[in-house]
Amino acid sequence: MRLRSLLDMTDLGLELVTGEDELERFVRWVVTTDMLDPGRYLSGGELVLTGMQWRRKPADSETFVSALAKAKVAGLAAGDARYGDSPDDVVDACRRHRIPLFRVPEQVAFATVTEQVNRKLSTGRAADLTAILDRHRQLVSGGGLDSVLELIHRNLGTPCWVVSSTGRVVAGPATPTLPDAVRTAILSAARLPHVLTHSGTRFSLFAVDADSTSRVADWFLVFESNYKEWPEERRALAGELGAVVSLERTWHDDRQSAEGRLAQELIELIVSDAKPAEIVSRLELTGLHLSDRYLAVAATADSGTVRPGELRAVLREILYGRSPAAGVVDGEAIALVALADDTLLDDRIHRAIEALEPGLQGTRLSVGISGAVDGEGLRGAVEEARYARRMAAERNQPTSIVRHDELATHMLLLASVPDEVRRMFRVRLLDPLSTYDKDNRADLVHTLETFLQVSGSWSKCAEILHLHVNTLRYRVQRIEELTGRDLSRLEDRVDFFLALALR
Repeated sequence: MRLRSLLDMTDLGLELVTGEDELERFVRWVVTTDMLDPGRYLSGGELVLTGMQWRRKPADSETFVSALAKAKVAGLAAGDARYGDSPDDVVDACRRHRIPLFRVPEQVAFATVTEQVNRKLSTGRAADLTAILDRHRQLVSGGGLDSVLELIHRNLGTPCWVVSSTGRVVAGPATPTLPDAVRTAILSAARLPHVLTHSGTRFSLFAVDADSTSRVADWFLVFESNYKEWPEERRALAGELGAVVSLERTWHDDRQSAEGRLAQELIELIVSDAKPAEIVSRLELTGLHLSDRYLAVAATADSGTVRPGELRAVLREILYGRSPAAGVVDGEAIALVALADDTLLDDRIHRAIEALEPGLQGTRLSVGISGAVDGEGLRGAVEEARYARRMAAERNQPTSIVRHDELATHMLLLASVPDEVRRMFRVRLLDPLSTYDKDNRADLVHTLETFLQVSGSWSKCAEILHLHVNTLRYRVQRIEELTGRDLSRLEDRVDFFLALALR
């Protein structure tokens, strides 16, 4: 549904405060938050409900609203129980960041808003699509995007395709085929729309959702003609077609489907301390098989330009046709994919990610790829991929990819150890320190990690941690007392190093 539809839900009594020009945005789901910076919990397209408990001073409005803008939410609905009408600083921040702001009357509960909007989301998508297509001579008659593009081609004489960032043709004619130069131009053009001339043929390239989706995660419209020569009505049709395709892309987002939720839960179980039996059970529910062999891929981006949810979509696009299980944990996108008979899959993933680099537009992408494991070694594969991703992040490159064969041998060894053994090893060494840190607001785990990183140099470690050496000596003494280990012994340092690598 579009934001504009909220104003038609008269039972809610929502009032638009600012953002009239942005009401064509799509709402994908509803989130309630009173965190000052909720950005890490947002993935784009949300209607955010807030009671404004986060606002302690006017400057907080800029922090909160800028986080929503960076996360590319659809809009903000603020309750008036705390302040009455929204404070001017909230309105000004929404206006600056182009976030539509609605007022929720005090007598209307957020639960009521959430229930009614979710009901409309579940039933209204078909109606929204029908309304759009009705305005264009009922383009759809049951055939999906291919029927739309076929009618455009037949009526306007213009072949048209929908293409992903990897160059995969989502919909469109099989002939003529699109040249590889189209995919390159989609990612590398300074701005879209863009006209590409290739072998005497001109192609017009449009982003489907340029305002709310990063280029590497978007879909694109490709017309075999020069849009600059089009009459106004054809340009308007291209805009409406983009809205239809955007909705179709939303439907292809599996995060709200049963399969997508199961995949997310599987990834969370693998990353957590869940028992192997729980992981195997969820693996089978996800449709994967214990007998298969798998690769794990982990990816992060260093800015808000490409959000974690979009990275997850990018991994699924790269692995299209292989039914990967993908999820996001702590801002890191992780995917598991069955190898089948493709022994060169890691090479293909590597090349596909490198090919996306022009579309990153300044964002640094870090990717780790594990070695092949069977179903019982999934946790080791994910840890290996995450470790490789951390190594990749240390390289100063626009796109950095580390594969399992570049890892230190200790990580390859750890990946082959049974899950329960690795978990108990880590718990025995680090849990006393983590518990102490939590109870005393201390920093022993970070101190230990830094101490090992500088090979036990007291002066370097104290300098990095901004501590007096005597304070550092006291912390190390507490670490030794709590664990019964001696950090002057090589054996104990190695044990701590391995335990930290298993986190």
